[in-house]
Amino acid sequence: MTVLAVIPARLASTRLPRKPLRLLGGAPLIVRVWERVSAMGVADQVVVATDAPEIADVVTAAGGRVMLTDEAHASGTDRVAEVARAPEFRGCTAVLNVQGDEPFVSEAAARGALARVRDDGFDLGTAAVRAGDDILARPDVVKVVTADTGAALYFSRAPIPWLRDPADAPARQGHVLQHLGIYAYTPAALARWVALPEHPLERSERLEQLRPLAAGMAMGVARLDEVAAPGIDTPDDLARANKRWTHLLAGRH
Repeated sequence: MTVLAVIPARLASTRLPRKPLRLLGGAPLIVRVWERVSAMGVADQVVVATDAPEIADVVTAAGGRVMLTDEAHASGTDRVAEVARAPEFRGCTAVLNVQGDEPFVSEAAARGALARVRDDGFDLGTAAVRAGDDILARPDVVKVVTADTGAALYFSRAPIPWLRDPADAPARQGHVLQHLGIYAYTPAALARWVALPEHPLERSERLEQLRPLAAGMAMGVARLDEVAAPGIDTPDDLARANKRWTHLLAGRH
């Protein structure tokens, strides 16, 4: 399988303006994500997809590859799809989408999502971690429930699976899953995803992965036994990320 990894990035973040250019460990966040994905060794090519020349400039200066994409894209998935359609990437048999604000994304998550496509026959792949009940009441944390086949049944910001009777708590153990925002696709499945119209469930939950699910597309979920890396959405998140970066760097010496 020839893998193209695409990192979509845009400047128009509301909670943390100009997020990709904010510094993490002394370098722009988007550069740190590109470095992380490149270091994993899971992709044959790694490309940052953006509509902002400023982002393109810092990635190029760091030695990365960039494609300037349409400013009108409504989502990162649309941006990834534009890159995947480019003639130079037509030989790729799988596409990996890593969000541009995930500098601590795990290699296991990337390999797990790709394995759902490569080994398990799913057109779409993603990853989730087993979590505690504490995430259930948090709408900022996306949950997923899966079928016995490993296919995603539903994603939600609501507490799923719901526990109707506290006596049934043992039955839910191991089934509380926190979704990780990483995706793998076959090129054909990615093209079909972005060709679909926005779905009411997607609009209601503000979760774009409900669009292909509602259309009947199967998405395999890799279950991981690890702690989900924190995302970076606010100034406080960035401050914590810089502390974590310093801690990780100290551990390497």
